[in-house]
Amino acid sequence: MTFCLGIKVESGLVAIADTRLTSGAEYSTGKKVSVHQFGKHSLFIMTSGLRSVRDKAITYFNEVIKEQDRKFNRLYKAVNAFGEQVKRVAGEDKDSLYQSGLYFNLHAIVGGQLEDDDEHKLFLLYPEGNWVEVGPGTPFVIIGNTNYGKPLLHRQLRYEISMRDAMMVGFLAFDATKVSVNDVDYPLDIILYEKGSFQIKDCRLEREELKETSKTWSELLKHAIGQLPDQWVDKVFDVCELPKEE
Repeated sequence: MTFCLGIKVESGLVAIADTRLTSGAEYSTGKKVSVHQFGKHSLFIMTSGLRSVRDKAITYFNEVIKEQDRKFNRLYKAVNAFGEQVKRVAGEDKDSLYQSGLYFNLHAIVGGQLEDDDEHKLFLLYPEGNWVEVGPGTPFVIIGNTNYGKPLLHRQLRYEISMRDAMMVGFLAFDATKVSVNDVDYPLDIILYEKGSFQIKDCRLEREELKETSKTWSELLKHAIGQLPDQWVDKVFDVCELPKEE
């Protein structure tokens, strides 16, 4: 499984990807983000799904980029091109995967800004090759293990917050996922893109660097329970004629 999160705020893009790769009962570490940077052509792709189809689609797309990069003046055109390569791989591998009991499940998050884009863009690409654009209303998208981080993101993410705060909320969404499942893991790859900069920055963070934040967040949640209005809890215990515990 995978945790890949893309966030679009007013000032730029934040992306977070775990690095755990699963093959049966074996685990390894691998990068799930690829970056293309050439002049005013800045984009990144994060993927979830079978590693074999991911690598094949990215390889095909890299060939397209080498041959046609200058033709992509807007990010959606590059997303369309990547979608065509996803469909190409599906045509080549989908049937044989199905016969082996596997499914063609490649999802991708594509973000960045090309020379004629008026602002930074973020897209979710489906296995069928079609896509949706992420906007201010719901300024994030997750692929892979999507369930555990969404509640926090829906509560805390707003288009107007800073990239710094967006990165913190994004990490807490990963942390909620990590404590609930064992198929996502450190280290984390972080992508930052400032609007209009045409420069994608990336770095990798290890478990030890994030341990204190995770621990502090857990303690804060424990203390927060005691601060919540609880009159309704007293009513339930009274109705059920149970002693109230302190």
